[in-house]
Amino acid sequence: MVRKMGFYAVLAYVLYGLFFYWYLFHFADPKLPFEYQGTKADPSTFLNGRELMLSEEYSKIRNLLFFLSTPFEWLFYFLILLFGFSKVFKRWAENSTKYKVLHTAIYLFWLSIFAFAATFPLNYISYSLSKTYNISTQSFPAWMKDELIDFWLNYGTWLIIVPVLYWLMKKSKKRWWLYGWILSVPFTLFMMFLQPVVIDPLYNDFYTLKDKQLETKILTMADKADIPAKHVFEVDMAEKTNAMNAYVTGIGSNARIVLWDTTLNKLTDDQILFIMAHEMCHYVEKHIYWGIGGYLLLSLFGMYLTYRLMNWAVGRFGKELKINDVRDIRSLPLFLMIISMLLFASSPFTNFASRYQETRADRYAIEMTKNPGAAITSFQELTRSGLSQVNPPLLVKIFRYTHPSMLDRIAKLEEFEIKQRNKE
Repeated sequence: MVRKMGFYAVLAYVLYGLFFYWYLFHFADPKLPFEYQGTKADPSTFLNGRELMLSEEYSKIRNLLFFLSTPFEWLFYFLILLFGFSKVFKRWAENSTKYKVLHTAIYLFWLSIFAFAATFPLNYISYSLSKTYNISTQSFPAWMKDELIDFWLNYGTWLIIVPVLYWLMKKSKKRWWLYGWILSVPFTLFMMFLQPVVIDPLYNDFYTLKDKQLETKILTMADKADIPAKHVFEVDMAEKTNAMNAYVTGIGSNARIVLWDTTLNKLTDDQILFIMAHEMCHYVEKHIYWGIGGYLLLSLFGMYLTYRLMNWAVGRFGKELKINDVRDIRSLPLFLMIISMLLFASSPFTNFASRYQETRADRYAIEMTKNPGAAITSFQELTRSGLSQVNPPLLVKIFRYTHPSMLDRIAKLEEFEIKQRNKE
């Protein structure tokens, strides 16, 4: 029975991968709708032939890697349970020390090591792909350093969460999911507060904007929007990537507006001001707090579903999965697998909400700057630097895109430009 379940799981993953290969490389048509051809949203008007070819190739492979990576986690955790590795990790932990308080930490370390090793090939392929297409400028040692930082941060985070979670399971078999969610609220807020000042600096160096004239322009615009900003931060990303970005991060007094130095190097002041106005909208309309609220609401529902699904899986397949009781630490791979599945299943909804906020931010930015030309060219440059697909396939947009497609964004800006021209 175990071998049969393992075979069918691998077969399902292979068939799933073949479906998305067919969908991305043979079914999805990247051709623009007729009404957009020749407009400023048409990539052939601002990318040369080689750039067009590279953007399509890079996007297809990158999208395929995305759709393969998350279900690969599910397969990994399922096989860890099915072939008894979770039971082995627990035995190793118990044999390593007589101190029970350390057993969970040791178990978690072994699970994390195996997960890191299993997912490393896909992560390396993604890194190599970005190097091949000249998106990444990062050396392998520097990339490996970031991977190890990721590993230890994830391990440290789960080392806080998992012992508390399983303690709650033992204390309250029917309500642990609710108590766990209640404790996750302050923990989530605390981590978001720490993100800009503790976690992000582990990967990059942050400075106040070096170009003081540009900073003055940005702060003047922020003052008009009643944003109490004292500084704009830049981050040294040029040593890692040729892509561009800007974002808002953190909450409370640690909230920051951040510009990548690649953005500063490649865009004009007017283009940067449009991007900054876009980011200011997230602050003005409190999108970060709306996002936190939505995440906490979804996580409440997700924790309840996880509780129900874990009980069902252990009751139905406990023997095959080598789990006698949900409250046994051996059930952790099952917990992680279900959480990952629920996050993937909810991504169309969270992405839709994010795209709505990004559309609001684009509208706010163009109304503030009144410079559609700079806005359009900034998006065109973002497309070129990241080899982004202007018109992504539907499933890619649904599951991957937290921002509207460049086709949608540029087309709306061009409509604004035409209206503005007609008024004049």
